[in-house]
Amino acid sequence: MAEADTTAALAPRLAEEIRDKLIRGELKPGQRLSEAALSADLDVSRNSLREAFRLLTKEGLLRHEPNRGVFVATPSMASIIDIYRVRRMIECRALADAYPNHPAAMRMRAAVDRARIARQAGDWGTVGSENMKFHSAIVELADSSRLSAFYAQIAAELRLSFGLLDDPELLHAPYVELNASILDLLETGHPKEAAAALEAYLAQSERTVLAAFSRMAT
Repeated sequence: MAEADTTAALAPRLAEEIRDKLIRGELKPGQRLSEAALSADLDVSRNSLREAFRLLTKEGLLRHEPNRGVFVATPSMASIIDIYRVRRMIECRALADAYPNHPAAMRMRAAVDRARIARQAGDWGTVGSENMKFHSAIVELADSSRLSAFYAQIAAELRLSFGLLDDPELLHAPYVELNASILDLLETGHPKEAAAALEAYLAQSERTVLAAFSRMAT
């Protein structure tokens, strides 16, 4: 009973750690997950890891195939469209109602600065991770812990959709300065204009990801 209680208590934290790996792009769509490697990496029992897998499968981030194991989910076209619909509802509203000196704006600025440094080094994986941090900080402008927790799942699905593109530079390069321009609008007291710019930005990003999905499907 004690072991079962420990497993149940540990599983949500493990699920969060694996979700963070997805957001950072460390796990790719369709990748088979090794219980042995992950349990060693996270220093947990396989029973706890299996419970975390169950939680993430329920979220649609992993899939279980009988007699084959657990795999990272590959987003469908319908799920990509839905992800961007949710992003517009959450991010654009959070930005439109924000005030320039919100602490999250400083996290947005730090993400832009780090992305520029990574771009110069040609480190597109880090550019992508900083982009995720930038958009998570936009959600933090809403001051809702529930909304931020929900967005973490969306962010993991989003990073999986980014993983469908073979050319990370094509995906991330245009958005470093677009992020900066949106932040400039917020910092200069124009949150509504920043939200409108983000709306156009998300439409462009959605087209890019859907085009990559279409190429993969043919």
